[in-house]
Amino acid sequence: MNKFINSVEYLHKDGLFRLCDPSNIHELYFPLCNEAGLMSSVTPTLHGDIKADQDHFVTAPVTVEDLHSTKSARNFWLYIKGEGAISVTGNSARQNSLRFTDKDKSERIIEAGPLWHKLIYKEKELGLLCEILSFVPANEDKAEITVVSIINQGYKTISYTPTSAIPIYGRSAENIRDHRHVTSLINRLKVIDGGIMVKPVIRFDERGHKYNDTIYYSLGAEGNGSLPKGVFPSVHGFIGATGSFDWPEAVVRNKVPDIATPENIDGMEYVAALRFQEHDLKPGEKKDYILVTGICSHESEISKVFKQYNTALKASKALNENKDYWNDLASRISYESGIENFTPWMNWVSLQPVFRKIYGCSFLPYHDYGKGGRGWRDLWQDCLSLILQNPANVRQLLIDNYAGVRVDGTNATIIGSKQGDFKADRNNIPRVWMDHGAWPYLTTKLYIDQSGDYALLFEKQCYFRDALIFRAAKKDEVWVFENGVKLKCSDGSTYEGTVFEHILVQHLTSFFNVGEHNIIRLEGGDWNDTIDMAKERGESTAFTALYGCNLIDMADLILEASERLNFNEIEIFSELAQLLDTLFQINEENLYPIYSENTSCQNQSQQTDFELSRYDSISYKTDVLNKYLESISGSLSGNQTLISIKDLANDLRAKGNWIINHIRKNEFITTKDNNGFFNGYYNNDGVRVDGEFHDGIRMNLTAQVFTTMFGLASQDQVKAAYLSCKKYLKDPVTGGYRLNTPLGPNQLNFGRGFAFAYGEKENGSTFCHMAVMYMNALYRRGFVKEAYDIFTSLYELSNNTAVSGIYPGIPEYFNAKGKGLYTYLTGSASWLLLTVLTQMYGVRGKGGNLIIEPKLVREQFKKSGNSSVSTNFRGKDIKVIVFNPYQLDYGEYAIAKVTINGEAFNVHNKYPDSVEIPSSALEQMLGKKLNIEIILSSKD
Repeated sequence: MNKFINSVEYLHKDGLFRLCDPSNIHELYFPLCNEAGLMSSVTPTLHGDIKADQDHFVTAPVTVEDLHSTKSARNFWLYIKGEGAISVTGNSARQNSLRFTDKDKSERIIEAGPLWHKLIYKEKELGLLCEILSFVPANEDKAEITVVSIINQGYKTISYTPTSAIPIYGRSAENIRDHRHVTSLINRLKVIDGGIMVKPVIRFDERGHKYNDTIYYSLGAEGNGSLPKGVFPSVHGFIGATGSFDWPEAVVRNKVPDIATPENIDGMEYVAALRFQEHDLKPGEKKDYILVTGICSHESEISKVFKQYNTALKASKALNENKDYWNDLASRISYESGIENFTPWMNWVSLQPVFRKIYGCSFLPYHDYGKGGRGWRDLWQDCLSLILQNPANVRQLLIDNYAGVRVDGTNATIIGSKQGDFKADRNNIPRVWMDHGAWPYLTTKLYIDQSGDYALLFEKQCYFRDALIFRAAKKDEVWVFENGVKLKCSDGSTYEGTVFEHILVQHLTSFFNVGEHNIIRLEGGDWNDTIDMAKERGESTAFTALYGCNLIDMADLILEASERLNFNEIEIFSELAQLLDTLFQINEENLYPIYSENTSCQNQSQQTDFELSRYDSISYKTDVLNKYLESISGSLSGNQTLISIKDLANDLRAKGNWIINHIRKNEFITTKDNNGFFNGYYNNDGVRVDGEFHDGIRMNLTAQVFTTMFGLASQDQVKAAYLSCKKYLKDPVTGGYRLNTPLGPNQLNFGRGFAFAYGEKENGSTFCHMAVMYMNALYRRGFVKEAYDIFTSLYELSNNTAVSGIYPGIPEYFNAKGKGLYTYLTGSASWLLLTVLTQMYGVRGKGGNLIIEPKLVREQFKKSGNSSVSTNFRGKDIKVIVFNPYQLDYGEYAIAKVTINGEAFNVHNKYPDSVEIPSSALEQMLGKKLNIEIILSSKD
């Protein structure tokens, strides 16, 4: 057998790969999709599904377990004269029965690239080679194209009768368990030229049935455009009374279909079982068949779409267009590295945020939850990769996303399909994730650094308003859906505040929302959705650290913006001013500023130790927050307050510094063996989760990430925490860094996740998202070799296909056995793209200036001594080539020389670690392409 059995072999740097005889054919799936909204998944046996959304599945929806337990899959059959029926996907009862025996002489090979999938199936004893190519056109057509090629590699003519078989489900995923039979009764079938179309009469919904206008169809043609000669349209007519989808009577008995339109077939389950002409395939010959399966609203669209792909030549043209489109997306950031296969692997990682934009967090076999769409956190984290590729296209998206912020600091949790579309909660499931307020700032800051667009901060946007008030702890019984979802002022006008005001709301409300250890309350959970059982007394040190660091960074950002845009005051709604409590004398009755409205406030006194010690009082913070929440529970007054930028920055910095000092002092744990790390949480009993207990060390990775990332932890604490991670969290078998150690009795007093088997998902797996963020944090703090160790662990796990069982890319997590699960739709991809470009290769923006600070280790340079990245920065295509002629390791080299398009660029310091190219200099450089060469030499 081929030496690449069960291992991915990359065939091209664009991501093209081959996998021979995949061992886990029932869990290995591949996405096929387009921006028009057609979403498919396909396995090595052509299982999977095709859909447009939760309510419109062309084929029956599948979970990962369905891939082996159900027989309803795409198939293509040959009835071979003298041999009988075989499936060209290898998925027949007879062929499956030969597995694990010496009689199985078949071979299965997968080849795939951006974004197409090919199954190559060989029946050696018959001399038959079958290729099934699948893709979704990169245009507005909501259709999946399948090209089946039958090739005679033997010495005898093969006479066969071909039949396609694509079961048409044609309704909502809800109907798998809810009225499956009843909803088949509303189906109506029409046999049309080339195949069938199914149009249910109504959309079945017991809350209110509606007429249906959606059509599901599947058509076929031979490679020369000839149409099928007949069809078996009903499932039972195709499989027979005692047959099945993997052994259908119509194929096995080589039955003849009705030539005329079948009668009495309304209200059934259907299958596009298209019978083509018998064919004699001579040695060396190939015969093609084209299948087009899709969804539309008008019957006229079917023939229009079909004509685009109904010959082998047309399908080939569409495939090439598809490849061009996806290869362009995959290569917008590209690398040349000394690490084998790094470039094609990163191309697949680059596509994952695109997949999540299309699929949301649902609609792939492992992602068997939700109804499509993305969550609040996803909106912002998926923007990271978009910003790196072209920030100009993201500006309005960021502004629109801020429309989901509530004035109490929480946010909408039901997100519509359109940009900026947020919906009121009709499900009465109020839940607040305490980390949600932190992510928008990180994404906005990246945008400003990459673009220099400080003016974004002062764009106006409304606030989200629904019945949930007091951070979803109460319900406004007066509010009704007809009021709309925009916050109003007392005079009935819609209130709009600046983007920076929205950021202030999110961070200031969180700062005061503390539990009994003066750590921000966990509420319904944080980044870890499964920590959902500590609403009353739970607290998150990990994300308190992030909020604290953000507050300090916000102070720096607003000062920089005021200098660049030449202003010294900012306007906020007056109710918010009470949360800027270091700027005012405090009135115990209402905590409002004592100066008159619509005038600039002056800093009433210096921030003394006494004043800041107020933050040590939990009751003080609780009172401040409650009075604020009461003041904004209905509508806003409409009054505005001008705040000095300098005073505002001082207030934010004071709050951020208080958090940093509090966590450093109270949440860093030193064990008896002198190991150190940060506590991450308090559970619903008010008990610290992490630390040294009778059953051993309890520790989680999340707390080490956010204390490290932006400077809260001292250098000594960063080092100690990393060594503890290596000791307690690094899996000795897989090499991955686990999300947590076993956490003892913390289950229903903490979260559902800790009822999971240890080593799975959020309970002790190598959870890639947090591991990548820890890698990012270590790079930021200068712990480059430690960060690279984490990268290496993830890279090797991802590419060890025989163990991970996944196609190229990074999954949500690796379990204790090294198996990758929940592939493609994960926020870890955006963070990996961000980290590799901006930290590992060190190419990033800073207020619109270009920073290049390579943090590459020796093995990342090619034998020629160079490593490079190509990307776009401020509208220019740049290629940064780092030359390391002496093969120095990180820590041994510094930048000796910089050239841009062959001309020397002045490096002010001798042998610096980084170079900064001002935005003004970039704008003066002619041409759209810049070739930047960085020459390294020894620091000595």
